[in-house]
Amino acid sequence: MLGMHVAGAQEGDWPSDGVPVESLRLWDTGTSWLQIEATRGRYEWGLLDTALETAADAGVTDVLMVLGPTPVWNASSLKGVQYPVPGAASEPKSVQAWDDFVTAVVDRYAGRITAYQIWNEASLKMFWQGSPEQMADLTERAYRIIKERDPSAQVVGASTTVRLLGAFERFFPAYVEELAARDWPVDVLAVHSYPSGAQGPLDRARNLRLVRHTLDRLNAPALPVWDTELNYGLAGPGDVSRGNIVGDQATSWVVRTYLDSMRFGVGRTYFYIWTPEPYELLGMQMTNDSGAAAGLRVVSDWLVGGEWGGCEVSGLVNTCVVRKDGEVSELLWADFGEGQVSGLPEGAEACTALGACQLVGEDESIVVDDVPVRVFPARDVVDVGS
Repeated sequence: MLGMHVAGAQEGDWPSDGVPVESLRLWDTGTSWLQIEATRGRYEWGLLDTALETAADAGVTDVLMVLGPTPVWNASSLKGVQYPVPGAASEPKSVQAWDDFVTAVVDRYAGRITAYQIWNEASLKMFWQGSPEQMADLTERAYRIIKERDPSAQVVGASTTVRLLGAFERFFPAYVEELAARDWPVDVLAVHSYPSGAQGPLDRARNLRLVRHTLDRLNAPALPVWDTELNYGLAGPGDVSRGNIVGDQATSWVVRTYLDSMRFGVGRTYFYIWTPEPYELLGMQMTNDSGAAAGLRVVSDWLVGGEWGGCEVSGLVNTCVVRKDGEVSELLWADFGEGQVSGLPEGAEACTALGACQLVGEDESIVVDDVPVRVFPARDVVDVGS
C-alpha cells in the first residue's frame, strides 16, 4: 500500500495528476496527544477533524494516526533534547491520562481512523526517554481500549529507526520481547527504514534485511511489518545529506523502494513528506512534478491492485513476479552493477521505470542495472507464487 505524509494535511495540499495515495499517516500535523490535550481534560479536535475531512475529500479514507507524544503537563521530565518540545519524549506521569486520551480518540473516530500507531521513533531519545518495557505497557493499554471500542481498527507498534544501529539494538529487540511477554498486543510492527544521509536504496534494503533477521532471531510471529516513515538524503543524527535526489534518479529510487518493500514483506510504505515547499532535511522532494512523483505513478501502474508472486536472485539480478489484470509480468533490477537476463519470450516488451521500452528479439538478452525493468509477458518458467 502506498502511504504518504502530507504537510498541512488540513489545507487540501494533496497529491494530484495521477499520483496515488492509498493511506495517510498523521504525524507533524498537530494531531497527537501533545497537541490535542495540551491542557489536561480539554480536547481540541479541530485539526484532526479537518485532516480527516480533507483526506476524505481527496479520496483517502485509510488513516494511520500517531497517538504519542506526551503533553507537557503529563511529562515526567523536561530534560534533554525532546521533539517537538521539552517533555514530549518523556514517559507519562499518569498512565490513566493515556488511557483516557486513547478512549476519547477511539470513541470519537471509530470507523474513521483505521489504524493507531502508539509512538513515533521510540528508539531515539529525542522521541522517547522511557524504557522498552514502559512503551510495551502503553501499547498493551492502548490495544485493549482500541479493540474494545473499534475492533476493526489496527494497532501499530511504536516505530523504530534502523539507520542508527546502536539505538535500534537498544530498543527494538527489547520492545519485541516485551510485546511477546504480553501476548502480542499489536496487529502490526513498524520500522522507519531511512538509510543514512549519503546512502540509497541498497542501504535501505540492508536495513530491512536486518529487521527481518532480528524478528527471526526473536521467533516473532508472522505479524505484518509497515515502514511508516521513509525518505533519502536525510540530514539527522549521525547523517550527512547527499543533497538533492531529483529527476530520473528519484523516479528509479522510488520504484526500487516499493519493490524492496514487497520482497522483504513490508506491507505498507509511507514516504515523508508531500509538500509544495522545499524540505531542507530531506534529499527527495515530493511534489506533483517531481521525479519522486513520477516513481509513484510507475509503482501504481506496475503494482497497485496486483497479486505479488515473490522474488528470487540470480547473479546480480533480482527477479520479482506480479500478476495484474490477469497478466503476469517480471520486474527486474540489479542492486549494483549490471546483469544479463536471457530466455525472455520473443516479442516481449521490456520497459524501464523511466519509460524506455524495447521489444525482445529471438534469442536476445537484455542488460539490467539499478533502474527497474518490467517485462511482459513473463517467461514460462515463472508464475505467481513460484
